[in-house]
Amino acid sequence: MVSWVNVVEVYYRVERDHGRVAADDTLGALRSVLSLDLPGTARMIEVARLKARAPIALGDCFAVTTAAAHDLTLLTGDPEIVELPGCPCRVEDLRPS
Repeated sequence: MVSWVNVVEVYYRVERDHGRVAADDTLGALRSVLSLDLPGTARMIEVARLKARAPIALGDCFAVTTAAAHDLTLLTGDPEIVELPGCPCRVEDLRPS
C-alpha cells in the first residue's frame, strides 16, 4: 500500500533523472505490485495536522498517515520518521545497524 502522493514523488524524480518513458514504466511496475491509495478529505486533514506538529516533509506525512489508516507498518530509513515522537503508525527502521 502506498499513497498516490508518494507515487507522484517517485514519478517526477524518475522522469527528471531518466525521462518520461522510464517514469511511465516505473509507474506501471508499481501499479502491478502495490495497492495505490488516493487520499480523501479526512486523510488530507490528518496529513495537515501531522505536518503542523512535526518537522517532516509533506510527502512523509502522507506515507505516515496512509500506513496508520490501513494499520500497516511503515518501512523507512528516514530518521525524521523513525524518530517521530507519537508517530501514529508502526515503523520499521531500515537503516543499517
